[in-house]
This record gives sequence, C-alpha cells and structure tokens, in this order.
Amino acid sequence: MMLTIENLQVSYDKIRALHGIDFTIDEGEIICIIGANGAGKSTTLRAISRMVPALAGSRMQFQGKDLLRYPPEKVVSQLGISHVPEGRRLFGNLTVMENLRLATFARRDKAQIEEDIKRVFAIFTRLEERAWQKAGTLSGGEQQMLAIGRAFMSGRKLMLLDEPSMGLAPLLMMNVFDALKEINQKEGTAILLVEQNARLALQFAQRGYVLENGKVVLQGDSQELLANPEVKKAYLGG
Repeated sequence: MMLTIENLQVSYDKIRALHGIDFTIDEGEIICIIGANGAGKSTTLRAISRMVPALAGSRMQFQGKDLLRYPPEKVVSQLGISHVPEGRRLFGNLTVMENLRLATFARRDKAQIEEDIKRVFAIFTRLEERAWQKAGTLSGGEQQMLAIGRAFMSGRKLMLLDEPSMGLAPLLMMNVFDALKEINQKEGTAILLVEQNARLALQFAQRGYVLENGKVVLQGDSQELLANPEVKKAYLGG
C-alpha cells in the first residue's frame, strides 16, 4: 500500500474531530471521502499533510515511512505529497508562472522543472495563455487549474484535493476533473479527493469512504456506494 492510515485521531482544542479512522490508498488509486459538513473530511487531509497534529495512538505510513515523523514542508519535498486546499490559496499578486515556480523552491532538478512546467501547460492550456497574468485576476476555474498545477510542480506521488469543484460552472468542473484523470493515468499520481458533490466524487473515484462525525461508517467500491440505499438517501438526493 502507498498510504496506510490507522486509528487517526485529531482534536481541535477539546473538540474531537476524528475518532480513530482507518483507510488505505494503493499506488495510482483514486479514492474519495464523502460526508456532511463537519464530518472530518478536510481535517483528514490536513492530518495527512501534517498541517494539524495527530493524537497519540494514530499511525500513518507512506511508502513504508512513518509519516508522523515528517514536518509539513518535508511531506511535500521529500515524500511527494501535495495538498490542494479548499479555497485554492494562491498568491494572487503573483503571476501564473511565478506561482508555479514558487512551488519548486525545494527542488534542484532545473531541467525537469522546465519539463514539468511544459507538462502543466499541456494539461491546462488556459494557464499557458495566461502565464504572465496575476493569479488574483483569473476566473474561479482557472484558479483551480493553477492550484492543481502548483501541486503538480511540488510533489505528485499523492495529491490531496479539498473540494475541487466548489464554485465552478459545470463545464469548467468537468474540465478540471478530466485533467485530474489525465494526471492520474499518465503520471501515476494517486489522488485522495474530498468532495461535497458525492455523486461526482464517486463517479470519479475507484473506491470511497463515508465519514460521519469523525468516523468511517461505510467504505467500498464506488459503484457499490452509488447503489447503496443509505448513501443515496443521505448524499445523492434519493
């Protein structure tokens, strides 16, 4: 397994957000986590990227390494785990190109960096057209493309994505998910997706986990979850 999570527990002050969740991701897999607001989905991603501390007893292994021993910056530069947060969090006063190059601050492979920039522009042709435009002036869809492109530049063994469809028109949303599928298939990047649009997430992913109140209550093949009456009632509108 690429990533193994066991008994992951996270608290914010005295409020427990995750109550000992378990899940796995294999090489090249696309996994989704669905659930209501406050279920612990975003917290799960932040715990993996080490942005929030896990409580004692939590275990996270990434390609045989103890993830809990790595600070956030090393999770990206040494392990190749990138995180596209909800809201994108781009540097709006910097250009598209500057945002992409900033993501490579820990890299020393200059020739490969140039090739990776070309690859990002091949996947997201709109970004190449706007390479010297400030990120803050891009449309919502273009900003999401840039956020994914930035993650691609920093580390792409595993990509964590938090609500990538949020605020996007349907056509742009599908463009973004098509690009993610291309990155997965051509680069071998594993993807862990948190998405409020449960139907879209399950159609995109191979397997899924359902979180409720910080606990995994259902898991399985995406098609099985799409057909599950409980999932249909709670998350698919019928």
